[in-house]
Amino acid sequence: MLDKLTSGLDFQANALVLRAERQQLLAGNIANADTPGYAAKDMNFAQALREASQAASGTAPAPVSATHARHLPVLGGSAAAQLHQSAYTVQTQPSMDGNSVDLDRERAAFADNAVRYEATLRFINGQGKTLLAAIQGQ
Repeated sequence: MLDKLTSGLDFQANALVLRAERQQLLAGNIANADTPGYAAKDMNFAQALREASQAASGTAPAPVSATHARHLPVLGGSAAAQLHQSAYTVQTQPSMDGNSVDLDRERAAFADNAVRYEATLRFINGQGKTLLAAIQGQ
């Protein structure tokens, strides 16, 4: 019963974690805009959210686990953040130093992602207030 109430929050929580992860990638790209040879990275947010939702609902394949004592452990982070794969972005304007960061595109993506992150936070806050009002009988 409780899982039906929180399933919407789980989806939004996964989205929030992935938005934060993407924000870090974009911030790293902006910070390295002048680094020679730096290749810009980004993630396919829709695909990452789909994979995180499938993992949360149990329809995705089981996560990788160590089967031998000498295997390397899975590094930290949330399940949603561990599922996505960051990829290099396609270079739009070649540069002489091999840097693939398009600063205008990165800034626009950063601002768009920040607005969507804030919207997700507001949605979670509103959903929490709605659940609280329902529990209190208001």
